[in-house]
Amino acid sequence: MNNKLYGNLIFELSKAGRVGYSLPKNTYGHGLDELPATLCRQQEAQLPECDEPTVVRHYTNLSHNNFGVDDGFYPLGSCTMKYNPAINEEIAALPTFSALHPMQPAETCQHALELYFRLQEALAELTGLSEFTLNPCAGAHGELTGLMVIRAYHESRGDTQRLKVLIPDSAHGTNPASAAVCGLEVVEVKSLPDGTVDVGDLRRLLDECGPQVAAMMMTNPNTLGIFEHAIPEITRMVHDCGALMYYDGANLNPMLGVCRPGDMGFDVMHINLHKTFSTPHGGGGPGSGPVGVRQGLEPFLPTPRVVMDEGEFRVAKGDYEQALGSVGSFFGNFSVMVKAYVYILTLGREHVKQVGPLATLNANYIKESLKDVYELPIEGLCKHEFVFDGLKDKSTGVTTMDVAKRLLDYGYHAPTIYFPLLFHESLMIEPTESESKDTIDGFIRVMRQIAEEAKTDPELVKSAPHQTPIGRVDDVLAAKHPVVTYKQMLNDTH
Repeated sequence: MNNKLYGNLIFELSKAGRVGYSLPKNTYGHGLDELPATLCRQQEAQLPECDEPTVVRHYTNLSHNNFGVDDGFYPLGSCTMKYNPAINEEIAALPTFSALHPMQPAETCQHALELYFRLQEALAELTGLSEFTLNPCAGAHGELTGLMVIRAYHESRGDTQRLKVLIPDSAHGTNPASAAVCGLEVVEVKSLPDGTVDVGDLRRLLDECGPQVAAMMMTNPNTLGIFEHAIPEITRMVHDCGALMYYDGANLNPMLGVCRPGDMGFDVMHINLHKTFSTPHGGGGPGSGPVGVRQGLEPFLPTPRVVMDEGEFRVAKGDYEQALGSVGSFFGNFSVMVKAYVYILTLGREHVKQVGPLATLNANYIKESLKDVYELPIEGLCKHEFVFDGLKDKSTGVTTMDVAKRLLDYGYHAPTIYFPLLFHESLMIEPTESESKDTIDGFIRVMRQIAEEAKTDPELVKSAPHQTPIGRVDDVLAAKHPVVTYKQMLNDTH
């Protein structure tokens, strides 16, 4: 058996009768440590029986197999996996924040309510909008909340026929999904060869169904990392037909401190605190998707809201007749908000202006350093991210998936692959502003090395990874037939 127990499940390390705990003797009378029969399982739970050292070593070894921003470079395009400063975690772990209960009286948690309130103010200033709610717990949750605000706005005006949402074909998949969940109809807007919105196609759609359009959703820079230069014309056209503009803030990172969505004419937006404001979001959480609105739309934001009255902070719920009501439990993911606010205060007004330019510089540096060996379908200046269409030399048969797997052997997490769907072998890279030139140069060297290996020894790349505890897995089988429990594994084996 491997000394580090790689590949073993905790069930496979189990020995009958082995325990890792010792409960004190019950000195309070008979029955207090026994559950009523009605609450007990009808059959004994199949739990592993292990001593404490085995359990600790097993899960510690498993944790070493995980990859995160504390381990190395994480260039996931569109995800903005920037480094999370240690001070963020230290502040969020303080008992004054971590030991709070969401139902305790406002007078006992003024410090937390003030942080909540000040973060709302900071986000409004950074985006050029009037007011924010921090309640949504993720980016897609923020999209849904923002669209609900837009729908409530139109209904308050009697425009109940406005049920169409215009969405570019290059949009994040959550955009049409959120619109559908909100009960709205998705209308696709075509893109030009350079990746930007086809204003002509948008004009045609507005001519056809303008009175039925509730909003247009846009990401800027778009999913290809390209700045939408026609935003002023687009916002004018959409507003002229009575619809609103929604800004998907997933790609806000390169804009931070440089320009503001509110100044571009956007009416509603969400921000991914777990992207732009430094809290990594791997493994499905935690997240936070605050929603901001322009002046005039504040009444429709959800409750509860944190407000300040005569220097005191309180939670307001029933003060707003047109409010959406609650969109989640209590106040959202508070620890993410603490980290985001610490990040903003650490940068300060002066240094927040460097985030966007540095993210843009790093992305263009990688793009220009690799475009001779990786196919660049759209030339020109990108912002925070860019997309290659696989290797330039297609004769080797080495795919984007192969490149991604081979990167693991060199200690790098793979970029986003096969997204966006505009290109067959999409490989989307986003370095963020927090990586040094040394780290980026190392990544460039490895990417060039893999391109060379694809020519000299393509089978080496096609069979990667070779240096990881588990080799190439069957991704399709794992997706179609996931085995997620020990009992299921035993049934499959037998």
